[in-house]
Amino acid sequence: MEKRKKIYQKGVIISYVLVFGGIFLMLLGGLLGYILLQLRYAGNRVAWNQSLAIAETGIEYYRWCLSHNVQDSCKGIHEYTDVNGVVVGAYNLIVANSDLCGETTQSTITSEGWTLDFPNTKRQVKVLYAKESVAKYAGITNEGVWFGNNENTLGPFHANGGIRMDGDNQSLVSSSTNLNGAGEWVCDYSFGCDPCPTGAGECRISSGKCICPSVFTTTANSNPSLFKFPVSSFDFPGISVDLRRLSDKTLAGVGRYLKRSSEIRANSKGWHLKFKNDGTFEAWIVTSVSFQTGWNPTEGDHSDYFTITGEYLYNTYSIPSSCGAIFVEDNVWPEGVIKGKVVLVSANLDDANVDTNAILAKNITLNSSDGSDSFALIAEKNIWVSYLSPNNLELRGIYIAQDGTFYRDYYSGNLENEIDIYGSIVSKLRPNTSWVNSAGIIVSGYLTSNTYYEPNLIYNPPPFVPYVSPNFKIVSWDEID
Repeated sequence: MEKRKKIYQKGVIISYVLVFGGIFLMLLGGLLGYILLQLRYAGNRVAWNQSLAIAETGIEYYRWCLSHNVQDSCKGIHEYTDVNGVVVGAYNLIVANSDLCGETTQSTITSEGWTLDFPNTKRQVKVLYAKESVAKYAGITNEGVWFGNNENTLGPFHANGGIRMDGDNQSLVSSSTNLNGAGEWVCDYSFGCDPCPTGAGECRISSGKCICPSVFTTTANSNPSLFKFPVSSFDFPGISVDLRRLSDKTLAGVGRYLKRSSEIRANSKGWHLKFKNDGTFEAWIVTSVSFQTGWNPTEGDHSDYFTITGEYLYNTYSIPSSCGAIFVEDNVWPEGVIKGKVVLVSANLDDANVDTNAILAKNITLNSSDGSDSFALIAEKNIWVSYLSPNNLELRGIYIAQDGTFYRDYYSGNLENEIDIYGSIVSKLRPNTSWVNSAGIIVSGYLTSNTYYEPNLIYNPPPFVPYVSPNFKIVSWDEID
């Protein structure tokens, strides 16, 4: 009887062991499952962050491809390795380019990244890459400049020379002149510094010269807190347009090419282009011009043969939507309403002794202001504002006087009301559209001058407009859900 009791007690213990052992295993299994779940969740979160880093690596890789002009071989899936060279993930590049005249102007890149451990945990980044054109500035010049009381700039302005800013500036005004390392320059009579404006507390006389800060003012119109000097010199040779390359493209049928007008009719003077809001332009051959006596510091008294007195319609052309480049190997008078992205170039590349000019005698406007229409005028030498320019002149676009100046000569007794430029002026030599006497009173040119900075042109300019930097930069960044 005692023996059976012991056997019975042993059986009870085994049952307890089985029951509690099973419960323990269930708890242990649940705990291990929870731990594994947490580890997987943590791994997934790490992969989530890594996927974004991998996607951004793809973005940077494509920027390198753009800068080295090998972007065609960079699309699709690429492996991603860690610092030890081990493949831990991949990214897929989907690219949509905006091209004009066979050149990429903008790239929209979608990069999707993932890790090998969690291939279904993906993140997508979408960016817009573009270069900054010269339209980053409302104006750039390689020399000094004097803004009079009624000459205003509503955008960044830079001069490699000194700046007398007596007008209204609503953005940064910078100069790279740095006399004796002191951020100064010699202001002479052509900038109204005879006598030297020492009363403004800015300038001083030294060794008979008027020494002023690189950017200064003598009025209360400007905002000196936006003056910056000295800064790095602007590389004018670096933004020179390769006119030969542009000419070759148009000769090959990309865009439009107009040869010297005298080859069509002897003694012709150039081309008068009248742009229409339907995306076409009329090309008139100028057969005769009259002159007006003018003056400027470079030429002194001289005759400007800018007034058209005879012309005939040669042809009407459409502006190709794929490449709105128009190369005129002659002087050119542009006017009208621009539809599309148009660059007009005036240059004579065959005769080194002949420089062509662009003459502005009428308004140049855009068909729309949503960024789809834009205009650039590039002159081999000068861009002249004509004696017969309208009382209120409106110019929209980027105006580049590559080896000359954007200028209106001094015409005695000739006064106009207002010139409004919506875009940018790039003038190698000193630009000017008005003249003042010794008392600071405007005696020729435009009584009011306004240059309005146009943001749409910075990253989306017409073709062949020069860039301030060869590198593509991120204009916009978005993560796609």
